[in-house]
Amino acid sequence: CCRGERARGSGTPFAWPRGPELHFCFSSPPSRREGAEEEPRETKKGGPAEEARERGGTGARRRNLGVWRGACLAKKGIPRPPLLSSPAFQAMFQTLYNYFWWDRLWLPGNLTWADLEVEDVPHAKASHLYIVFPFAFLFLLLRHLFEIYVATPLAVLMNVKDKVLLKAAPNPVLETFYSSSSKRPKQGDIEALSKKCGYTPRQVERWFRRRRNQDRPSVIKKFREACWRFTFYLLAFIAGMSVIADKPWFYKLEKVWDNYPVQTLLPSQYWYYVIELSFYWSLLFRVASDVKRKDFTEQIIHHVATIVLMTFSWYTNYIRAGTLVMALHDASDYLLESAKMFNYAGWKNTCNNLFIVFSVVFVVTRLIILPFWILHCTIIYPLDLYPPFFGYYFFNSMMVTLQCLQIFWAYYILRMALKFITGKMVKDERSDHAETDSMGEEEDVGAMAGHSTKNGPLTNGHTILNNNHRKAD
Repeated sequence: CCRGERARGSGTPFAWPRGPELHFCFSSPPSRREGAEEEPRETKKGGPAEEARERGGTGARRRNLGVWRGACLAKKGIPRPPLLSSPAFQAMFQTLYNYFWWDRLWLPGNLTWADLEVEDVPHAKASHLYIVFPFAFLFLLLRHLFEIYVATPLAVLMNVKDKVLLKAAPNPVLETFYSSSSKRPKQGDIEALSKKCGYTPRQVERWFRRRRNQDRPSVIKKFREACWRFTFYLLAFIAGMSVIADKPWFYKLEKVWDNYPVQTLLPSQYWYYVIELSFYWSLLFRVASDVKRKDFTEQIIHHVATIVLMTFSWYTNYIRAGTLVMALHDASDYLLESAKMFNYAGWKNTCNNLFIVFSVVFVVTRLIILPFWILHCTIIYPLDLYPPFFGYYFFNSMMVTLQCLQIFWAYYILRMALKFITGKMVKDERSDHAETDSMGEEEDVGAMAGHSTKNGPLTNGHTILNNNHRKAD
């Protein structure tokens, strides 16, 4: 590596570039403490000391470090597993750790981690993000309290109500098939199940419709989730604009790379990163219990790509570009969540108008500004300062992944906006809606008559009269 070449040229023994030391205890090892004697080093090129350092340190130092770690674990009453206590495993783990923090992976070829250590210039460190995980769990607690004491009363105030749906009668045979095989049985399965449980095929179909409805999230739950996200995205967008609006790189993107990578870390940038990362980690922790839509897989990819992108941009000091990307995404998200809230409350005109505004902002920010300004800034401008390296390719590959997701969602958004404008839109195409017994009966009658049920069930060109009495199961 370049640092090794400089070391050879200056007569200093070669050593692999290493990241921060990793130890099993919070205190530093004896050989690193102040006043401890340093090991004698050979300066002769190709000597045994140099070969030992290339393998991860001298044998005596590795043994001393292993004894010290074992003593720390024993002092705390923690038994040492045989595998973890073996010198070979510790050497392998330390080697992998060193390669993970290798300068060439995170920084351009002419820079090292030591170049970032400039006095009186605070810069991003990996340890700064440890606080993200406690904050993520704090967000989970805050969301729980918000949904109970803010979102639920607001839902009552906006007259949000759940539809009253009939529950499926307890049936062990059908419940077993529903849980283990399929929630939507085929016609052959329906006939076999009807013989096992003594139901008619129509009753089996009705039971599965009602059972599926029981698993669908309630309108109140959807409203509370949308209300929480609306509140966060709105506050995050306001905070993000206050962080970047007065910065010169907000108006001239070339200044994003001024003095890179030795750029001063501002407290506002630090807290903006911490809050955004904590929120997306909390979304990832709650993904199993949140409302699942048809783009569930894409949502998971988006959350993971966002977390990886934000974390990597922090480690590589791409913080200025990261704050621009975060603020750009928050610019449209709160409009979508507000449209959902009014949709669940039944305020259709307000919902339609907000969704059209959201569609315009989404197209401008995600399909115009993001690819033609932000991506251009992260792909083209850095090449004038340094040659491409692994971090450059990885960061921009994550950016391209996010851009592909924006195009995927833009297809659905524009299609829905067109239906809103023409008055043909009645539901969110990504959502899963409850089925009613009348829907199933109309489909069955239409199929028996051999006619399409798109405009209602027909028999010989005439609509079937519907007696509004309740049929027995």
